[in-house]
Amino acid sequence: MSLGALRATPLVEQATERLRAQITEGTWPVGTKLPGENALAQILGVGRSTVREALRALAGAGLVQARQGSGVFVIASEPRENWATQLRQAAITDVYEVRILIEVEAAQLAAQRRTDDDLTVIEAALAARRDAAKGSNAEFVDADIALHAAVVAAAHNPVLTGLFGEFIPLLRQALIDLVDLLQLRSGEPNHGDDGHAALTDAVARGDSEAAGDLLRAELRQTLGLLQSL
Repeated sequence: MSLGALRATPLVEQATERLRAQITEGTWPVGTKLPGENALAQILGVGRSTVREALRALAGAGLVQARQGSGVFVIASEPRENWATQLRQAAITDVYEVRILIEVEAAQLAAQRRTDDDLTVIEAALAARRDAAKGSNAEFVDADIALHAAVVAAAHNPVLTGLFGEFIPLLRQALIDLVDLLQLRSGEPNHGDDGHAALTDAVARGDSEAAGDLLRAELRQTLGLLQSL
């Protein structure tokens, strides 16, 4: 397969895909050293900066690796799965274990960093969760997740917030199924209200230890229920 010159735009994406095809089709097998930036730029008809960005993207996909003083080498013939794909394919119990790690830390940070505006949002989310107890299981789970998201947001760490956001679609359906299967709200429509109220209070008081302990206990209990299915 000939590389050939590229069309005008978008050059980085085109260069990345053309080089990726060379690797996945076996033109450059695993262990092969790629041509230098100047050579690739000339073949593709682009600048060195475009080639450099394309190689960086391929490295991020786990296909190539730069070795100091030696060049860029092919280390895999297929790109590794991205984070979203891994989440979709993971067992919900595995996801929940990671959720515990993330949210407990977020709750502790929220107790230390929350602002008055954050507390207003958290208290409103608690009230909305109580109101959702009158509705369907899906509405109740959505309100529950919104409260947890408000606590995570109060940690003021965009990485934690982003990670939690990635979990939400998978968690939502798993929690709805859990509530449905075990009929958790049949005798207690506002299931878990005491614990969520206590969490809100701990964040309001700035008690990071209590916030972490309360959330850890709640999430571990839910994990146990998921593992029992």
